Amino acid sequence: MPVQVPDDSDFSSFKEQCLSADGWTSCYSKGGVTVWCREEESRTVQKLKMRIVCKDVPAETLYDVLHDTSYRRKWDTNMIDTYDIGRLTVNADVGYYSWKCPSPLKNRDFVTMRSWLPLGNDFLIINYSVKHPQHPPKKDYVRAVSLLTGYLIQSNGANCSTLYYLTQVDPRGSLPKWVVNRVSQFVAPKAMRKIYKASLKYPDWKKKHNPTLKPWMFPEQNTLPCISALELTLQRADSLENIDESGVSEERTHHSDDEDT
Repeated sequence: MPVQVPDDSDFSSFKEQCLSADGWTSCYSKGGVTVWCREEESRTVQKLKMRIVCKDVPAETLYDVLHDTSYRRKWDTNMIDTYDIGRLTVNADVGYYSWKCPSPLKNRDFVTMRSWLPLGNDFLIINYSVKHPQHPPKKDYVRAVSLLTGYLIQSNGANCSTLYYLTQVDPRGSLPKWVVNRVSQFVAPKAMRKIYKASLKYPDWKKKHNPTLKPWMFPEQNTLPCISALELTLQRADSLENIDESGVSEERTHHSDDEDT
């Protein structure tokens, strides 16, 4: 299927999903983070939505943190690797991301097309999985599929913001129920708090690391090679290997990250 760069209607639809309560069930609310779950037709594909209010963090700072790949290596302890592949337009690119799963589950990776849009007091970033001919699935990873993932940042004044994260991902594996539960009850809330903490530290870090370099805001700074949407195709889950990990028990796993909540 052909790949299309999101337009204004796609961003509007994403924002509406973030703000709407219809069809969502609250499955976690603690320490300033709320997580909602939504049952989809396919039981393997969980749809999650999260929200956290970030005091002392302007919306613009959150937006920078979520874009800044160099800084992500500092705070995203679950990440194995990430890199940009090429740019499609001034506000769309293609990138790679891989992350650790608790052993003995296999690690996952993505190739996604990402697009972003500052809109008044709102900032949006959305992505979905694509196939790039030079970045096929890797031997030691399970190639997961993002059907729709993204962030909505809303300004609450000069020094406060609200972050929404919505994700619908097919992990390409028959995962046990405890893994799905752990994502909504532990992994997702912890990730939101980690972004918040990283955002508090970002201004000081950025002062010492290319403070004027923000290609997501200044397209003339973007040095990525240009690629065409014609080089890409939509990544369909059914074209990927499906790994059966449903028999993995929680007792056999050890988690890659610390267990604080």
